[in-house]
Amino acid sequence: MKNKIYIIDVTNRDGVQTSRLGLAKLQKTMINLMLNEMGIYGSEFGFPVTRHETNYLNANLELARKGVLKPIALNGWVRAIKEDVKKAVELTDVENLNLSISTSEQMTSGKFLGKKTRDDVLLMMTKAVDYARKRKLKIVGVNAEDASRTDMRYLIKFAKAAKDHGADRIRYCDTLGYDDPFSIYKRVNILASEVNLPIELHCHNDLGMVVACSISGAKAAIDAGCDAYINTTVNGMGERAGNADLVSVILAIKYSSGFRDKYYIDERVKLDNAWKIAKYASYAFGVPIPINQPGVGANAFAHESGIHADGALKDRRNYELYDFEELGRGEPEIIETGRQITAGEYSGIKGFRNVYEKLEIKFKDDKEATRILELVRYANVHTQKPLTHKELGFIARYPLISEKILTVNP
Repeated sequence: MKNKIYIIDVTNRDGVQTSRLGLAKLQKTMINLMLNEMGIYGSEFGFPVTRHETNYLNANLELARKGVLKPIALNGWVRAIKEDVKKAVELTDVENLNLSISTSEQMTSGKFLGKKTRDDVLLMMTKAVDYARKRKLKIVGVNAEDASRTDMRYLIKFAKAAKDHGADRIRYCDTLGYDDPFSIYKRVNILASEVNLPIELHCHNDLGMVVACSISGAKAAIDAGCDAYINTTVNGMGERAGNADLVSVILAIKYSSGFRDKYYIDERVKLDNAWKIAKYASYAFGVPIPINQPGVGANAFAHESGIHADGALKDRRNYELYDFEELGRGEPEIIETGRQITAGEYSGIKGFRNVYEKLEIKFKDDKEATRILELVRYANVHTQKPLTHKELGFIARYPLISEKILTVNP
């Protein structure tokens, strides 16, 4: 069986760490639902030891048990210390955890300030993995933060120790976007060959090479005989210059000359959901999609110069590498310019009913309608913008779960 590339999207963990931005818990839930619909393997859906995440995480895990969020794997992120794993499984029903700790000399000395040696780092990580295995977690990943600035001898030692204690995969973190496509290929190929464990690529865009580095690292793992997992975020959201854009990574694997028909992405991925999820994330974050964004930007399929327009009209393959329909584009976007009734935190029952009637959702009585209205009001307080049709539909279908998502305990 050929090794494959799987996508683990980290919008709800790293994407929401974008400075000055974030998502409401309902919006994070919508991202999870859309990723699942898109056939994405996994979502790193939050922080199990952060109290304001507890209800949201458990509500999404309940959706998974109901079969609504299936088959996507929901992964929590914690520090690679036993106390975090213990707290995570006490506060939530999480079944999959990624345990993260710094491995480079720079971060070991710069963050621990001489209080921890690199041997201490190994001991902390292995104790955390041991405890995670003791608690019967399904998937345990170990993240080497700043792997790209970690000397290879120690990185291999770290990864082998993680494997020996039961880790399922190693996350190679190019935390500062320090790697280039050539250096990451060499390093990951050595790591995968030495450790023989699936490698997860987590790259940042500080030098503008995040997609190239992500797929080059994946190629290196597969060439060494291991599966590869690439971390992405929708629209490339993330700290500083961002993470690897979900759609760009998929397009690169499917259509670049070195990957097409040679390296294979998880067959469940449905690219025709790309437009929908990119538009939703743009709305939820309040960040416009760049006009030149691959696949989903306004100009991705626009042709103006005479030679280009003429060529594209004669045969789209002259100037288009892939079809806009493949990304779920092509339908006209109709914007209401007349009277609009929206549902918000101060909505009344009549206007609210009108909104849901347009969605062809009916309530059995006034009591049910009033209850859903109250939840919609709370949701609007959280998002601070008009709710989308998908959000309104979700609240009506899953009121009890929605109530948990909207409840943030201090």
